[in-house]
Amino acid sequence: MQVLLAPSAFAGTLTAAQAADTLATGWRRGAPHDEVRTLPLSDGGLGFADVLARSLPGARSLPVTVTGPVGARVASVVVLDEDGTAYVDAATAAGAHLMRDPAGQLETATSRGVGELVLAAAAAGARRVVVGVRDLGCHDGGAGLLAALAPGALPALGHGPLPLAEVTAADLAGIEECRQPLRGVELVLATDVEEPLLGLGGATAMKAAEGELPPGLAAAVESALGHFAERVRRVVPERVDLVTGTPLRPDRLAGSGAGGGVGYALHLLGATRVGGAHCVAAAVGLGGAVEESDLVVTGEGCLDWRSLHAGVVPGVAAAALEMGTPAVAVVGSTMVGRRESQALGLSAVYAVAETSAQVRASMADPVEALAARTAAVARTWSPYR
Repeated sequence: MQVLLAPSAFAGTLTAAQAADTLATGWRRGAPHDEVRTLPLSDGGLGFADVLARSLPGARSLPVTVTGPVGARVASVVVLDEDGTAYVDAATAAGAHLMRDPAGQLETATSRGVGELVLAAAAAGARRVVVGVRDLGCHDGGAGLLAALAPGALPALGHGPLPLAEVTAADLAGIEECRQPLRGVELVLATDVEEPLLGLGGATAMKAAEGELPPGLAAAVESALGHFAERVRRVVPERVDLVTGTPLRPDRLAGSGAGGGVGYALHLLGATRVGGAHCVAAAVGLGGAVEESDLVVTGEGCLDWRSLHAGVVPGVAAAALEMGTPAVAVVGSTMVGRRESQALGLSAVYAVAETSAQVRASMADPVEALAARTAAVARTWSPYR
């Protein structure tokens, strides 16, 4: 039997590549006669560039050093494909994992390194730059990204979210210079985040709802970002929808809240948004891999309500359903029922941990816990066990 193993990262424990290799170890243990193929995937979050570097034939990885979210220099990479497309992972420049105290340092955290990654990709000759964005440690409306693209022209930007409350139109006089180094370069925002920058369903409100921002700070950050977006509107001409003729406000576009507003800055620069999971799946040839398989196995750390609407698991399930190939998910834990998972096209969902004791045990040795659960799943599904 031909088995395709196509997981996302198991957040906090395993990268997508590690998860895929662990699934393969477990499957071979449970069904040694099956042929397995690994195809790690990403939704645009941490690991986005690594997944593509591993799966794209002929792609080159160019190491770069950029400014991290709290100012220290950090190592990152630009993945340059043969067709002139560059892929960069915003989390490698501004992820919370690069911060000692993400909540305490958010007031000064910057997205400057993401802009430096985009610049490095353009300098490497990329004609198209795809920026993978999901949760980041910064929440500065992408102001740091813009400052990096126009060194010296925007000194008021790049110092975290709260100083944006004092930004004037004069401070933004050089904002058009951000486009200069990107002439002839197509920008793409790859994210499954749909939240806008501002409002009750915006980036700050969602971060506060998840307990990552205290209410007082959340209100101050929201006010600062709102002031910033309003000042930007005064100096940057808005694009117009060619069909309806209505202005396209970057702060209201889907995905503008991604990465605490990195999505907003990319929209401001004219980026097109695509689903992160869809972008990776198309680049690595998920459809063809599914067509060649008898069974598809996907997975992620926690299958929850968000997973039902966007991300790797529903993308893999949809691809398998289209080909008429059965698909199952092996996950760290699950918060959805059988009806919901079957509506995605999954034949079954298998959780590594279902009780608090099992969660503690699996976190102590996540590789063995996942491999053992996968071996049991293989014995269930393989006719050659």
